[in-house]
Amino acid sequence: MIRAIDYSALTGAVAPAEVKAFRDSVRARPGYSTTSAVITVIVALVVLFVFGSFFVGILGTAISWVSAGADNPVALVAGLFFPVVLLGGFVLLAVVVIRQVARGGRWERWYRLDRFAAANGFTFSPRDADPTYPGAIFQLGRSRTALDHLRSASDRFLDYGNYQYVTGSGKNQTTRTWGFLALQLDRALPNMVLDARANNGIFGTNLPATFRKDQVLSLEGDFDKYFTLYCPKEYERDALYVFTPDLMALLIDTASPYDVEIVDTWMFVYSSSPFDLRQPAVHQRLLGIVDTVGAKTLSQTDRYADERIGDPAVNLVAPQGRRLRRGVSVGAVIFVAVFAVVWLWPFLSGLIAGLAGR
Repeated sequence: MIRAIDYSALTGAVAPAEVKAFRDSVRARPGYSTTSAVITVIVALVVLFVFGSFFVGILGTAISWVSAGADNPVALVAGLFFPVVLLGGFVLLAVVVIRQVARGGRWERWYRLDRFAAANGFTFSPRDADPTYPGAIFQLGRSRTALDHLRSASDRFLDYGNYQYVTGSGKNQTTRTWGFLALQLDRALPNMVLDARANNGIFGTNLPATFRKDQVLSLEGDFDKYFTLYCPKEYERDALYVFTPDLMALLIDTASPYDVEIVDTWMFVYSSSPFDLRQPAVHQRLLGIVDTVGAKTLSQTDRYADERIGDPAVNLVAPQGRRLRRGVSVGAVIFVAVFAVVWLWPFLSGLIAGLAGR
């Protein structure tokens, strides 16, 4: 059954005084960190200093061009044009920032989500470090953080929002942000991944993990047009037990833009783009997945037991079925091949020239 949701907190008018009271109450909580606010101020000051220095330099150059403009019309036009364009860009940026501040910025967003959560049986948290989920995206990088996420306050555990982590260092440092949904299941299941074809890139999957191709299981009908199903070797029959035709139809209808992973007692939904949780349609879609795909997965697996364990009362999966075996991505193979050709080219070109000269 599709749940009834009150979206008024996301769409209704919000008074600045309400946002301020919410901000003050959050800042007064034990353990609240001001680090992010301090960093924001420092970044703003650095940007202002850099822009000011750059603008002064451009202005000095422009003045010299204008001074020479009596004899050189091109210098006169350039001397007037560049400062005006630069100043116009700065004014536009300032207007955007001021509007964001006037609307309450992140605090208004957090206030709306907090009210939305309270009205619909969730708890809201703007930031939580190191979520301990076993899914593929949660095992990478550092500074792992769940952002703007909502958790069920009662009944079955549900958590959805955004997740961020950092990889690399220095100039190669990259911050990745995913949208995620985590639903707790009753029974431990083999690790299975539905890699959505709709979000694949030129080199295949957009997931941060690549799985061995000998674990691909083809399903009936049009399902393979929407998803690639990975399951551990010798767990094909278990996967067919879970992914019945009616569950496959629900996945195609409601979750085809997203990747889905089942691991241990969890079902995860991943989006390579963060969820805009200010939009009611996003909540509607995610909660719709829970109420259809999630509900059917729960009912379909409520009697599942790994026969390799030998005791149906033991809610465990045998070691060989707990995790998919990793593979090598197409992109990595191409990178290594190109690197090898570039590195070996002097030797190869000399060898070819020597053979051609014989």
